[in-house]
Amino acid sequence: MPFLLLTNDDGIDAPGLLALKQALEKIMPVRVMAPDRNWSVAGHAKTLHRPLRVRPTRLADGSAAYKCDGAPSDCVALALLGFFDERPRMVISGINSNANVGSDITYSGTVAAAMEAALDGVPAIAVSLDAQEQAQHYATAGEYAARLAQRLLQLRLPSDTLLNVNVPDVALEEIRGVAITRGGKRIYYDQLITRQDPYGHPYYWIGGERPGGDHELEGTDIWALAHHLVSITPVHMDMTNYALINELEQTLGDLARR
Repeated sequence: MPFLLLTNDDGIDAPGLLALKQALEKIMPVRVMAPDRNWSVAGHAKTLHRPLRVRPTRLADGSAAYKCDGAPSDCVALALLGFFDERPRMVISGINSNANVGSDITYSGTVAAAMEAALDGVPAIAVSLDAQEQAQHYATAGEYAARLAQRLLQLRLPSDTLLNVNVPDVALEEIRGVAITRGGKRIYYDQLITRQDPYGHPYYWIGGERPGGDHELEGTDIWALAHHLVSITPVHMDMTNYALINELEQTLGDLARR
């Protein structure tokens, strides 16, 4: 029977996972395989140095699921390589409790799970909620994810492409529409915090304020969220800067000459 595969990077017990499952199962059967712990900011990690363990579990609503001791990408890889009796029609990852906009996608385990599917030719959506503090409106993100998934089942994405969806953390009636966007410019305020353990040895935290971005640059994912619009950004896995190829050939091509 055709099904949607649901995963995340916040872990099997995250409220966003349950909200997304309950929204998606209205359009098609859903199977859940998610990490057994939080893998936020793990990027596109993949486990090759040890065996992976998968165990059956139950979500808070009593529905069956699987938890894996690997990364979000591992959960998707297992499903695509034959853990289930057939391959999923689509992979949906989320709902992440913070936005994944601009260059966040290079860090995000949520987006990485969708990337794993896209690399194998399976349609994929990453869903994140732009919560400023404690996320509240998972149902809003779930509703738009379900609407998008239903449409996507009837369409065909280009190869190596996923949809990165960011939803304002507001009630459904406060959403002003949907914007097809490009990635904005994320600004990070990382700081190195140095402390000492009881033995006098230094240890380090990478901390800092919440990331920012240019809210005025129209057409970006950051701009869309600031205007209570659901942002849908098509992300292509080919990150080549084609505009620079000719220039580099002219300036660096002699490196190959002897």
